[in-house]
Amino acid sequence: FQWSSPPEAIERFKSQEIWFPPPQFYELCRLCNFSSLDELHKFSSDRALEGCECWMPVMLSASDGYIQLLPGDELYPEDPDYTGEKKIIMTTDKTVDKLMKEGSIFHRIVIKNINNLAVYVNIQAKYKHMNPLMINSDCSDYNSRL
Repeated sequence: FQWSSPPEAIERFKSQEIWFPPPQFYELCRLCNFSSLDELHKFSSDRALEGCECWMPVMLSASDGYIQLLPGDELYPEDPDYTGEKKIIMTTDKTVDKLMKEGSIFHRIVIKNINNLAVYVNIQAKYKHMNPLMINSDCSDYNSRL
């Protein structure tokens, strides 16, 4: 086991040395906003009483990958299936690239394959929280639309 800073962990993920699921990738991208543990501690102390939000990612299956939609994304459903009882499956024949080029309001994790994730966020985080840095695990770049 090796201790890594968030940017180092993302680099190790990119090189396929380690793997972690999309929610952890998202949080590591968020932690990249802080250069020290003291800075993170100050941020968390300052916003501690602001509140929290419960998220339910919704998976959209595209023709060549997946997009994990998060609250605030333009494709996020108005009534997500919080319990899993409805068995809602969102699918499209469009490619991930086409969905990204057509979109304008993003809060999502793009999953091309198990080792190729990217976080895209251009909405204001609620409760004075910090958005993740938009980091790709490959060389795709949709930032020009943001």
